[in-house]
Amino acid sequence: MTEGTLEGAYHIVLAGGGTAGHVNPLLAVAGAIRELEPTAQVSVIGTAVGLEKDLVPAAGLELDTIEKVPFPRRPNLYMLKFPFKWKRETAKVRAILERRKAEVVVGFGGYASAPAYATAHRMGIPIAIHEQNARAGMANKLGARWAEFIGTVYEGTGLKPREGATVERVGLPLRPAIAELARRIGEDRAAVRRESAARLGVDPNRPLVLVTGGSLGAQSLNRAVASSAAGLLAHAQVIHLTGRGKIDEVRGLVSRSAGDGVLTGLGPESAGQGDYHAAEYLERIDLAFACADLVICRAGAGSVSELAALGLPAIYVPLPIGNGEQRFNAEPVVQAGGGLLVADRDLTPAWVAEHVPALLADPERLASFGRKAWEYGIRDAARIMARHVLDLAARRRARG
Repeated sequence: MTEGTLEGAYHIVLAGGGTAGHVNPLLAVAGAIRELEPTAQVSVIGTAVGLEKDLVPAAGLELDTIEKVPFPRRPNLYMLKFPFKWKRETAKVRAILERRKAEVVVGFGGYASAPAYATAHRMGIPIAIHEQNARAGMANKLGARWAEFIGTVYEGTGLKPREGATVERVGLPLRPAIAELARRIGEDRAAVRRESAARLGVDPNRPLVLVTGGSLGAQSLNRAVASSAAGLLAHAQVIHLTGRGKIDEVRGLVSRSAGDGVLTGLGPESAGQGDYHAAEYLERIDLAFACADLVICRAGAGSVSELAALGLPAIYVPLPIGNGEQRFNAEPVVQAGGGLLVADRDLTPAWVAEHVPALLADPERLASFGRKAWEYGIRDAARIMARHVLDLAARRRARG
């Protein structure tokens, strides 16, 4: 990419935020743009209440904020206020894009994206979209009407692109820690496992099951797995991330199943003290991924994409709310042979006792899950997205 250097820095504006699921891919693409084209000027449109308010400045990017303007979903008082709010926030976006001299707008979904898409379209600025979910949200459905490039994690997202638009399954732009782990795993998985195991206080030579329901935990996963501790420990060691405020119940269930002596924490000081490592949360989840032979988890889009990119077999237990969106996230990698899909209501202690030890006792099947997950996963999504964005900027410059 030499056009930006020869003709002046490209001006790229990224829009999105709210949750980590939107912010992390945005930051990954921003980093890849700056890596491919160091002179590029990259800024972000977000809100002052989402995670972006802290994460974007921490990444060295400038953040321009607007207020949330969710689309009205039912007749109520907000529906009457929406047109005014929309007009006010799109006017703010226009001022931001003019001040930033935006040449491309890249949206990642979330509240800030929809006003950015609509305003960029009216200003004639090329639009690119990244959709991380198996079923697209309302903001990206709006943006797809005008986008020149749409990058997705899954096929069949429900987006309806305009004629002539390019749609490509690019994968999920990975967080830096996960991208680095994927690179190192590709070079020497065994060495990464040994190093990470030492830092966590687990045995690098014994199979390991990682259980996680996210930062808040998942009560159904916690109870089903902890109640089956004795059967699991006959085949593997366990790292169980319970979620905040849920560790006492897990410890009690593990003790009733396998006795007090099996329980320990995480860290070098825990080595040799027990094989059931329970903690509320682990900041460096990449260390646990590096050691895991099997993961039992929810099926958020980010989790599914990261585990596939790392080639980790997983038992996905979709969150049983809404329209079952998480099931759609996990289905493609499961259908590719990269793991199992279990309904939340079916994940009982009896199911765990019947299926998980049998899977751990079948290393060939487990290894096949891992290979299929690796084959399905994409590890360079951020760079792929960044190249498309820079190509849009170059084409706009060429058109004058």
